[in-house]
Amino acid sequence: MNNFSYATPTRLIFGKDSIDKLVESLKPYGNRVLFAYGGGSIKKIGLYQKVMELLSDFKVFELPGIEPNPEYSTSVCDGVRICKENKIDVILAVGGGSVLDCCKAIACGSKYDGECWDLITRKAKIVDALPIVDILTLAATGSEYDAGGVISRRSTNDKIGFGSVHCFPKVSILDPVYTFSVSPKQTSAGGSDAISHVLEQYFAHETTMLTDLMCAATIKSLMANTKKALVNSNDYEARAELMLACSLACNDILSLGNSSSGWPCHAIEHALSGYFNITHGEGLAIITPHWMRYILNDKTLHRFVRFGIDVMDVNPNLSDYEIANEGINRLEKFFSDINIPKNLRSVGIDSKLEEMAHHIYINEHVSNPNCFYPLNEEDVLNILKLSM
Repeated sequence: MNNFSYATPTRLIFGKDSIDKLVESLKPYGNRVLFAYGGGSIKKIGLYQKVMELLSDFKVFELPGIEPNPEYSTSVCDGVRICKENKIDVILAVGGGSVLDCCKAIACGSKYDGECWDLITRKAKIVDALPIVDILTLAATGSEYDAGGVISRRSTNDKIGFGSVHCFPKVSILDPVYTFSVSPKQTSAGGSDAISHVLEQYFAHETTMLTDLMCAATIKSLMANTKKALVNSNDYEARAELMLACSLACNDILSLGNSSSGWPCHAIEHALSGYFNITHGEGLAIITPHWMRYILNDKTLHRFVRFGIDVMDVNPNLSDYEIANEGINRLEKFFSDINIPKNLRSVGIDSKLEEMAHHIYINEHVSNPNCFYPLNEEDVLNILKLSM
């Protein structure tokens, strides 16, 4: 087991009516609030109105319309400007992972005198940030319980991950009821996103029995409860377990002591979203089985055997390669069963494969020898072609 240092300072307030804790969650940080949200779904479910009622004693400034792949030149820059001009004390992020990711960038940029993009690209170090409180409305990214985010910049086709201990939300309010109205498409994409988060940690050279079985249990929970939520969108128990599993899937607790994996599927998908603005979870679900088949060989076989047996419940009496391939097939079938598009063409990607492969190779560190399976530019291009 590798050495590690670990802390999750975010307070989770989980369950029905947990929004009742909003005022006491915000008060320690000040009176001037940036209320940030996405495309308006919170108004349809009455959450916007509830929040505004609770914030009647606060000075509220709004940032609506944050994009599903939050855009630097609009949402981030607008948010930083509002915070600086109005001396914002605390950011209230209401929505899914995109809203939270955007607010993390805003929180850092508001405490920085230079161009916020320098912080996102790590040209400058994040040394401070405004406090963030959030109300989650979509179970997917786990941004409510981690220190990272992802921001897009259309002008350069970039989609870049960033992070800092200063980016942890102070309080995350998680009421599964607010996810009842999530569409089937976004429910499937959210579950797939979280499954990918776990898989990116699972496929590492050095792991433990503890982390392996924690990963297996989390993936099984995500698969079962995504299906249940698709059958009955108001299934509280399914939505609750799905929400908690998504929160745990990306805050590093599932990989404590493990070696690094490199997160190759996320590296590839960032370019797909950066160039074509597709749904993140769908892109990951399309890429992952093809990445698995591409890297399956005698050196990686042992992990795929464990994956097949422990995660996908494949018959352990089969040969190793039969177990490995059946495990991949079952994962792919699950994605198909929850109506994830089957290939890149079905989400509108039919060009720029060579350009994207080069962009991924140059920007995403996929060739790092510490990765579970380092990829060169040709490897990335081949995986993209297989995914078509």
